[in-house]
Amino acid sequence: MFVLSGFADEIAPDLEVQLDVLGQFGIRYLELRGVWGKNVLDLTDGEVDAVKSALDACGIGVSAIGSPIGKIRIDEPFAPHLEAFQRALDLAERFESPYIRLFSFFVPAGEAPAHRDEVMRRLEAFLEAARGRPVTLLHENERHIYGDIPERCRDIHETLASPQLRMTFDPANFVLCGVRPFTAAYPLVSPYIDYVHVKDGVLADRRVVPAGQGDGEVRELLAALQQRGYNGFLSLEPHLAQAGAFSGFSGPELFGVAVDALRTLLRELGSEC
Repeated sequence: MFVLSGFADEIAPDLEVQLDVLGQFGIRYLELRGVWGKNVLDLTDGEVDAVKSALDACGIGVSAIGSPIGKIRIDEPFAPHLEAFQRALDLAERFESPYIRLFSFFVPAGEAPAHRDEVMRRLEAFLEAARGRPVTLLHENERHIYGDIPERCRDIHETLASPQLRMTFDPANFVLCGVRPFTAAYPLVSPYIDYVHVKDGVLADRRVVPAGQGDGEVRELLAALQQRGYNGFLSLEPHLAQAGAFSGFSGPELFGVAVDALRTLLRELGSEC
């Protein structure tokens, strides 16, 4: 069964607007990345309490902490980043989120193999810190990090081989790396997929578009997940107005376009969410 979620900070910075628009579309979860122009890891304890109270009042849960963990250069100091990860762990428990999204560090172009061991060491440190905590870590494929292409994503999961580390599959991010997501990536990483980001992309000009309108093979991905009995989140990350290295923006109207595009695909497959 597909469960719809989304990055509500793509709707607006203001929490009240985020929750209002999610309610209009009947979306009962959000992937918590930013509120009031602040990243989730930078929220004060008081702000965290305010967000939690607002979510509870609306009956909206947190599908994942959309953290920026792992989005630093591989040669940057690791200790402060590991401390930030501790904050992510605490927030996951506070929001009763089953997942924390993370990345595998920016590496210089063409030098990924040279940094492989350090990438694995750092990811293993995250796993060690998370051991015994009620959360699963989700590695997301992303441009310019070690795990940008399917072969290296699979390498991460095969090497660390932990049930506490799974994958967020992002079709558009593969497209932006010149990879066909379903044809070339899905066969290599499908055993590790626990979560899906919904955005599409066009290979020719590396442009992000609504689901089903690009080369992201989103329809094929959804059909395969449906066939295997996938029971998890589809998290909208439209990036239809602005796409950056650490966040994106769509606005309420374009977020609605993204919702409609996904639900159209699901109806074609005889499914809803």
